[in-house]
Amino acid sequence: MKIIFKNYFKCLRYLIVLIGFNTAWAGSYEDFFGAVKRDDAQAVQQLLTRGFDANTLDPKSQHGLSIALREPSPKVAQVLIDWPKTDLNALSAQGESPLMLASLKGQLELVEKMVKKGADVNKTGWTPLHYAASAGQVKVISLLLENHAYIDAESPNGSTPLMLASMYGTAAAVKLLLEEGADPLLRNQQGLTALQFAQRANRTDSADILVNGSKSTRAQRPPAKW
Repeated sequence: MKIIFKNYFKCLRYLIVLIGFNTAWAGSYEDFFGAVKRDDAQAVQQLLTRGFDANTLDPKSQHGLSIALREPSPKVAQVLIDWPKTDLNALSAQGESPLMLASLKGQLELVEKMVKKGADVNKTGWTPLHYAASAGQVKVISLLLENHAYIDAESPNGSTPLMLASMYGTAAAVKLLLEEGADPLLRNQQGLTALQFAQRANRTDSADILVNGSKSTRAQRPPAKW
């Protein structure tokens, strides 16, 4: 009988500890994502130091860094990028990496920091360069190309960064990509060229650049590191 009671109390102690741990974790979970959205860098840093996993997903399967980049919460983003255990190449359910989101937003300093820390400049499917081009982020485009981004990368439907810049970006982005060696004659799976992208969107300035751009002025970049 004594042995039974001893084992019972032992199990009870374990259960109490487990409940306490789960309660504490749940509190940290809510605190973390709340701090990310408030851009409370100090709170996030304290939670990470206490052992909270920076790669934890929120109920929508989003990583803290991705949320910080979208909000934007720049101070928290800095903390998470600097944290050595943060996975800079973690993909969202939509296949987006933190570098892609920062490129889309034109967050040049964060893009540069992530690239230096090993974030993938090139990946299959949509790439950071696609995202930067679609938003006309000229400085980010230059930085990505300097770090061996594949200039004619194909999206899942065969669209290139130049095509996206022509339809959604800016004439300056189109001009830069052409000067850096993007091929304006490529076609996506629908058979469309960058010029046709520009024409469909009534981007006359981009269309003029694509029509008048001389191949002789386009530089030939070294092969990308894929």
